[in-house]
Amino acid sequence: MEYTEKQPKAIDLAHHLSDVSRARETSPLKDLARQFGRPGLISLAGGMPNEAYFPFASISGDILHPASFSTSNDDNEESISWFWKLFGGSRKEKTSPITIPKHPAKPDDINLTVALQYGTATGLPQLQKFISEFVEKVYQPAYADWTALVQTGNTDGWSRCLSLLCNPGEAFITEDWTYPSALAGSVPSGKLPVGVPMDDQGMRHDELRKVLEEWDEAARGAKRPHVMYTVPIGQNPTGVTMGLERKKAIYDICVEFDIIIVEDDPYYFLQMGKYAAQSARAPHAGFADPAGWLTSLAPSYVKIDYQGRVIRLDTFSKTIAPGSRLGFFTCNPVFAERLERIGETSTQAPCGFGQSLITQLLTTWQFDGYARWLQGLAAQYTSRRNSFIDALQSEFHLRVSVGTAGSWKDCVIYTASAKARRGDAMSEKAALFGQGKPLFSFVPPSAGMFLWLKFHWDNVPGFKEGDEDTLEMKLWKKLAKAGVLVVPGRFFASDEDEVSPVEGHFRISFSYASNEAFKKSAKILSEVVGDFFHHQS
Repeated sequence: MEYTEKQPKAIDLAHHLSDVSRARETSPLKDLARQFGRPGLISLAGGMPNEAYFPFASISGDILHPASFSTSNDDNEESISWFWKLFGGSRKEKTSPITIPKHPAKPDDINLTVALQYGTATGLPQLQKFISEFVEKVYQPAYADWTALVQTGNTDGWSRCLSLLCNPGEAFITEDWTYPSALAGSVPSGKLPVGVPMDDQGMRHDELRKVLEEWDEAARGAKRPHVMYTVPIGQNPTGVTMGLERKKAIYDICVEFDIIIVEDDPYYFLQMGKYAAQSARAPHAGFADPAGWLTSLAPSYVKIDYQGRVIRLDTFSKTIAPGSRLGFFTCNPVFAERLERIGETSTQAPCGFGQSLITQLLTTWQFDGYARWLQGLAAQYTSRRNSFIDALQSEFHLRVSVGTAGSWKDCVIYTASAKARRGDAMSEKAALFGQGKPLFSFVPPSAGMFLWLKFHWDNVPGFKEGDEDTLEMKLWKKLAKAGVLVVPGRFFASDEDEVSPVEGHFRISFSYASNEAFKKSAKILSEVVGDFFHHQS
């Protein structure tokens, strides 16, 4: 980006670099690449295979129309039937062919000679250009000299951030429930998570301040953290979304305590708003155009980052395909340069096939087309969330309340109890649950792919403190045996010792299965959970 008088440059944050990151030098072989492309240069330096020996003359594919999915959240409208109607009743998907040749017809064409050759850690130039324009339009960074560069997905991105910023024995801040791979990748290298309690918007700023102000280096065995890892939109696993004012409050604290924010945001474009029960749900036609929809989204931290202390992680895994293994950083130029050094001696560059195909897709769709695709995805995931919760509604009695304390304070909470079935009104099970004894509770997610269930172990006959871990795994095994696989909640705990003794959790994904599978899984949940709470043994 070019510097403008309207925005400041990033401040110097180089003191946050780890010892390993400071010691990295430019890869000698990659440094030679700066000379490539000079007119008349005969290169006898690199170990690059001759492109004549690449066994691909071209690669081709058929890409979907960017308006393949409706932007409506009308649950009675199947996405594919909408698609058929839009394109004249044809049952064939509307596609456009793309071809990437080995040799370019024009200098700026995406081509296999470049894409399949050893490349730079900054990615294909055409992809860099698209990403930079996308970041500027959508996230609107608050400082002038930000930089974007590619990585191979956000898990890899976080791993590089750990290497960039943290020395062994240091701690980092995160939510008290968070992405398990972010924890698993940090602990073996001696970089320890410190959980901060959450509410309906994710990390609480008052609890963050408390952790930082009361930090006892001797008791903790580590210096006060200078790095934060956070999933602020469609938080994994809880599904909550952080608004602008909370982000401002946390950002101000991070400025005060000099903390770098690593914003892992794979679900940013899967924002879906509040859930309403099917009986009260009004058809929603969506925004008239992608531009209006984009402005409705909760903003990124980079929009308020006037110092350059945010490293934003984006990925194409949730919006195009996980197997593409492609994403990108947005950060200040000092961090970008060090991240490039990490990349050129590890992955070097993301896979050329993935880069070239996605770049061709994006440049064919262009910004407006990609934005329309993203808007359609958001509507699809909203419909999926609604369908799964509707399925639970059909199998459980769901009581709605507003949280008054704890992590769900002020949240709209759905509490499930066994549903009286025709013919079993006098049964022992009906008598046990007739007064609405809670089985589990949840807050409908406002973004992302997951529903976070909180189980009430204190309503299990014979429960005593210390059983909670055993109960969670017992119920998990019973569900798996019955044909429903979910994820045990303890996998997401930043500190298992802080987990409530009367609660268990499961994370359930609504991103993949069909509506029929939702209904079947809800029925199995009803049977297995009801039986478990009736006579767990």
